[in-house]
Amino acid sequence: MTLSVQETDRIIEMAWEDRTTFEAIKFQFGLNEQEVIELMRREMKPSSFRMWRKRVQGRTTKHEKLRTFEKGRFKCSRQKQITHNKISKR
Repeated sequence: MTLSVQETDRIIEMAWEDRTTFEAIKFQFGLNEQEVIELMRREMKPSSFRMWRKRVQGRTTKHEKLRTFEKGRFKCSRQKQITHNKISKR
């Protein structure tokens, strides 16, 4: 699978986010956890990759089945609902 520069950048951004699960990345881009790890290793400096791996290893928020909060579609239960917003009603 060939990814555009924009897709690669977005995957890296999502992988760094604490609350974005690997399952969300798979749903959106079709890459499983191992493929995300390989992409991160390939695209990042070695020191940045090691920092990222240390950060996400064992983190429950990166794996949907280990999360303890409500399982909405990739949305934290503490996230506020937008009301009276024209954009959200389109």
